[in-house]
Amino acid sequence: MVTRLLRSLVSLKIVIMNAAHFLILRNKDTYRYYHTEPFLEPDERRATQESLPERVLIELDSTPRYLVVFNPVEQERVCLVTVLVSSARVRVLTEDGQTIPVQLSAQWSSSAEMSKEGYLASFPARLPALGLAVFQLYDSFDSSLTLFSDSLLRLHGQNLAQRRLDPLPLRIHDSDQQDFFIQSQNLQLWFSGTTGMLESIKRKEDQQELKLRIEFLIYGTRTAKDKSGAYLFLPDGPAKVGITSPVSLPYASKEPPVVRVVEGPLFSEVVCYYQHFQHAVRIHNLPGVDGLSLDVTTTVDIRDQTNKELAMRLVTDIQSEGVLFTDLNGFQIQPRRYFHKLPLQANFYPMPSMAYIQDVQHRLTLHTAQALGVASLKSGELEVILDRRLMQDDNRGLGQGLKDNKRTANHFRILLEKRATANKHAGFLSKITSIFHSLISYIYGASTQEVHDSQPISFPSLLSHMTSMFLNHKVLALPVLPKKRGVPPLQTFSPLSGTMPCDFHLLNLRSIQNKDKLTPSLDAALILHRKGFDCGLEARNLSFNCSTTQGKLSLAGMFHGLDVHTVQPMSLSLMYAGTPLSNVSQIQLDPMEISSFRLRLG
Repeated sequence: MVTRLLRSLVSLKIVIMNAAHFLILRNKDTYRYYHTEPFLEPDERRATQESLPERVLIELDSTPRYLVVFNPVEQERVCLVTVLVSSARVRVLTEDGQTIPVQLSAQWSSSAEMSKEGYLASFPARLPALGLAVFQLYDSFDSSLTLFSDSLLRLHGQNLAQRRLDPLPLRIHDSDQQDFFIQSQNLQLWFSGTTGMLESIKRKEDQQELKLRIEFLIYGTRTAKDKSGAYLFLPDGPAKVGITSPVSLPYASKEPPVVRVVEGPLFSEVVCYYQHFQHAVRIHNLPGVDGLSLDVTTTVDIRDQTNKELAMRLVTDIQSEGVLFTDLNGFQIQPRRYFHKLPLQANFYPMPSMAYIQDVQHRLTLHTAQALGVASLKSGELEVILDRRLMQDDNRGLGQGLKDNKRTANHFRILLEKRATANKHAGFLSKITSIFHSLISYIYGASTQEVHDSQPISFPSLLSHMTSMFLNHKVLALPVLPKKRGVPPLQTFSPLSGTMPCDFHLLNLRSIQNKDKLTPSLDAALILHRKGFDCGLEARNLSFNCSTTQGKLSLAGMFHGLDVHTVQPMSLSLMYAGTPLSNVSQIQLDPMEISSFRLRLG
């Protein structure tokens, strides 16, 4: 089954590459399909279904290597594209010949050794909505806009073999315990000099520093007859801060962590190497959505553990008072309350795509690219389970434990937002309220500690929606394979005449099959989702053309080279048709609604 899933994903990429091949050709008559000689290739490959993706090396010389980048979202976006290249003298040009700045960094084969295989070239790309952009890569001596990343290794006394790759700089600190920071045009992050973990965050706009500490914890399982399994979570009490230590101490692994700090003009990151996980925090120095959040990747490997569950915890100053918000299948937000009278495991909830905590001043959102379990066991905390390894069956039908663990990458975005209506006294009043609530709980017992949510309805902000969209719909880089007879002229493909409103999401646009013949008809199914969002949070620099239109969407002229002749509302299953609209140029959707339409295009 797993092998079949991998084959399906590979086949899907082949379909995307063949479609992209036709769409980017300037002269469509030159299109030829050869099964044994593909035109494009993916920039990542998996050796097996159990391995993580590995980048494909792009060999550079004086002739151009073309790179096609696909943007799968319906908004124009500015993002960082990273590819593995063979030369440090890389030069990147747009379709019209403009040189783009490039940040060159190393691909690391271990915590302290740079790989000799190639260099990671990262460049900013402005991509059209649902479009394909074409870039040129050269090995050129005139690469003045290629800037090198500055790498620093904090070894904490470990005697490790180091390897540097010319011309990338590398500095070594053997026993530096001092806290340090990285920053971009929007954010400044402080890290612990001992653990390498995030400690605080400051938004450059308001210069207010907020505690944001990342911790890793371990849950065990009960010693009684019933133990944790595939369906049951039965911990042996609160999480332990460390795998080998039964008491609450700093994370305990066999060796102190190796911390790598990489700084550059386009992105900066901190990577921590621990025994059972590798944790990376990156910020992008870009305008728009990607520059306003933290990109977090945690690669977990707990195959040597027995009955352990690894969790990541965010500890903040936010006075959330035990109220947590999680999404329901990425569609709506549900408030959750912490109940002291319930066991610990009863306060964990599913997190399909996001969870957040908030007070009168701030909101902290954890966006995830994979569905996980989340909880808020104390005010200002968010906790998410990363991986579980359990040796026994829990008698719920599976018939075995969870012992097929693999090395797994977990991707997150952490977004800190400020309320536009917050005043300067709100933080002080919130803390006074928290102290008063704790005092009442102490006097009258734990039963009064149930937190009643005063806002039963909550929505993500527009920025939060777009952050989640960009996390779960990453750009796809497709290098053009070298051709003996040369590459035909290529061009950028932009299917939309403009960017769709930022609160609209295009769920699907596909051709409808004929009833009588097994061929596509002239009609297409358009399925749209309009999101509900919170207007009380500051929206800064969402994108170049981000706007909302009160639910109105103009279909006339929306598609390049296609006119809309008829628009007919349909049921979500497309089985039942409504009355065709008299005004085919515009449709309207209510917030939190999904609507389907049958279009006649020509």
